[in-house]
Amino acid sequence: MRIFSFLFLLLMPASLFCQPGSIGSFSGDESKFYAQTKQVNQFFRRFNAEEDVKGKRTYSGDSTFRDLKSRKKYLNILFDTYNSSVSTDDKNTFIDQVTSKKNPEFLDFHGGDWFSEVSASFTYKHERVDIILYMKLEKQNNGYKWVFSNAYFSRFNDLFAHVGDTTNLKLFLHPLSHELDFMNIHKVFEEPDKLDYYLDRYYRPDQLALFVSEIKNGNLKFETVKEVKFHFLQIPGWYFEVSYFNRNSNNSGWLISNMLKITEKDKKELLRNYIHEN
Repeated sequence: MRIFSFLFLLLMPASLFCQPGSIGSFSGDESKFYAQTKQVNQFFRRFNAEEDVKGKRTYSGDSTFRDLKSRKKYLNILFDTYNSSVSTDDKNTFIDQVTSKKNPEFLDFHGGDWFSEVSASFTYKHERVDIILYMKLEKQNNGYKWVFSNAYFSRFNDLFAHVGDTTNLKLFLHPLSHELDFMNIHKVFEEPDKLDYYLDRYYRPDQLALFVSEIKNGNLKFETVKEVKFHFLQIPGWYFEVSYFNRNSNNSGWLISNMLKITEKDKKELLRNYIHEN
């Protein structure tokens, strides 16, 4: 179910701790700029160079608005430098691509192809459990709203563990069962824990529907949000994850924590599985 360990907008208030001094070749006001990406919206603006070093928004017509030279410099600071999983080559290739003079690429808050992953705690039949909720922005009238697009709960997954299993030679309905008006179907329901053996091998359960059903039946009760991540597929050929880091370092806040090169087929598969887009 989870192709990446990653895979919302709950803008969580963040307390950042900044060290005085410089970061790389930057100092003073610039250092403060890099150390204070407190909100996801700021990540968008800084990725696009739509905010100056003092945190003031810039607009079309301003000399620094989407300036390519500034973007190339700023983008380096939007990566989690404590994470060695993103290679220097991949990071540089990515930055060169999005800051191309001929075809620069930007993030669009309302542009789709990005979604959130919310890890939350629930009480399930009096037991504390963790459930992952996937959320996306949906247009409504003249605005947008966050909606649930999918869910993942290991207990739901276990219910369908044998879907597609062709190795069991005992648990099946004979192909001539219809000649007996399916009188033998009773055996299916005598062992409810094995019901998934009798499902279409290509069936893919809708965990979001199960989640809604259990909430409405009172079996699942929300407790708290534990962690929030964002997954971006807006840049052609790339997937990257944005996570929040609250640490005593200039390299803090909302940062790129994971990055992978992907094909268009990979992208479509991810969007289909997690936010049900065709």
